[in-house]
Amino acid sequence: MWLVVGLGNPGDEYAATRHNAGFMLVDRLARAWGAELRGRLFKSRTALVRRAGDEVLLVQPKTFMNRSGTAVRAALAGKEVGPERLIVIYDDLDIPLGEIRVRKAGRPGTHKGMISVVGEVQSEDFPRIRIGTGPLPAGRDAADFVLEPFKRDERADLERGLEQAAEALEMVLDGGIERAMTRFNHRIASGA
Repeated sequence: MWLVVGLGNPGDEYAATRHNAGFMLVDRLARAWGAELRGRLFKSRTALVRRAGDEVLLVQPKTFMNRSGTAVRAALAGKEVGPERLIVIYDDLDIPLGEIRVRKAGRPGTHKGMISVVGEVQSEDFPRIRIGTGPLPAGRDAADFVLEPFKRDERADLERGLEQAAEALEMVLDGGIERAMTRFNHRIASGA
């Protein structure tokens, strides 16, 4: 079993904001896989799907971003799954809108949701997909900016990023994280 967790904030007022890119991807996956996210199992909305002979639990924590780790820890414990079978998807202001990055493991950086997940799970050793929502405009406060909805002229780039993230996730679930990293992380090497 895999746990695929999209980070975000619950509530209609946050649904279209930059900080909810992880939720957006989980919503997209649920639709594509014919599943319905529901309930409050593990302090989250969840959907269990079967994909290529393996179970995947889609998870949207309902604990708000800064406490996402409590929901992730509850889901891992409840399903008796280790962090190596966890994939976390979240927004990243340091990546341009329309691009993504895939990592096998690593530190949480300054993302409060990831700081919570790493702290509660007590591990940095799990894959993650970061969806670009940047750059942060000069003079803007990051906390305010991530809680703003995407502008109309940004939606095509957002859509491209979500499509890439869904494709990368499929690769990771199929055991091809190296292939996903090679395909989607190419701009890091070129300095972009």
